[in-house]
Amino acid sequence: MTARVLIVDDSPSMRAMLGSILSSDPELEVIGCAAEPNEAREMIKTLKPDVITLDVEMPGMDGLTFLERIMRLRPMPVVMCSTLTARGTEIAIEALRLGAVECIAKPSGRASELAPQSLHLCRTVKEAARSQVRSRAMGAPPRASKPSAPLALRSDMVIVIGASTGGVEALFTFLDALPVNCPPVVVVQHMPANFTAGFAARLDAAVPMRVTHGQDRQPLRVGEVVIAPGGDTHAELVIGGALELRLLPGDLHGGHRPAVDRLFASATGLGARAVGVLLTGMGRDGAEGLLALNQAGATTFAQSADSCVVHGMPRAAVELGGVTAEVSLTRMADAVLGACRTNGKG
Repeated sequence: MTARVLIVDDSPSMRAMLGSILSSDPELEVIGCAAEPNEAREMIKTLKPDVITLDVEMPGMDGLTFLERIMRLRPMPVVMCSTLTARGTEIAIEALRLGAVECIAKPSGRASELAPQSLHLCRTVKEAARSQVRSRAMGAPPRASKPSAPLALRSDMVIVIGASTGGVEALFTFLDALPVNCPPVVVVQHMPANFTAGFAARLDAAVPMRVTHGQDRQPLRVGEVVIAPGGDTHAELVIGGALELRLLPGDLHGGHRPAVDRLFASATGLGARAVGVLLTGMGRDGAEGLLALNQAGATTFAQSADSCVVHGMPRAAVELGGVTAEVSLTRMADAVLGACRTNGKG
């Protein structure tokens, strides 16, 4: 089925480039281009697109303000297109938190460099068109319940998390429900390399646990969440003595770096001391790693289909048989903490 796309960008040359790239895919139909949000609003009413590509930084009403209105009044899949400037990155992270399906870098560079970017853009837009987007007319999405008193949790546990499309919003919800004495958490979230430091800073300001941007040889501590840096390295655990994070150079693994599979595989040596969590995302990164964790004795959770933006990664893990339980996003924190209690699982 062809997905109908509306492009919103204040640059005529970028509108033309995006239109050319997206129109080259037989599964996509560009039904219109808008130079600013007011024009886009009218085109949304008349053309009824399946998905929108939205510029992050625009004069007048910026992309973030327009996204808020879309998600409140007429929710639909939105892919943010960012120039990766400092301000653009900050707004893009907020847009992902507010429900944008994905944020990608605008195509740029020499002609020889555009082919892989074009493929990624088309794939992202197609996946976004098939995603589940929820109305924000009633405000923020339901929050997970927080424990009313400190929990007795095992300090020797480690929680490893993988997420992709829709994961930013999911992680804000999930991590906000974890207590300050939670076992250490390591997260691989697929996002542009320029975004991960800002993402960690935003999470740190919003959730009870301390959130840091991962560094090589960083110790893993109770009450801390480590976000794996995007870009040139894979994130793995070093087990033996004090637990540490290693950032290791390497080729793309399943198209990703860092890869969720690499993180999960490195945690198998913890056995039952590990809890693996695979959240919303396209593709299948993390499915084989979650199976390996499960076979090593870890408790493994996959986000339920009805609460995912894109169910690809969790579904792949379920199909492989590597999931202890499928859990909705708002119940995920309770499930994970249950596996970390001092009196055992459950």
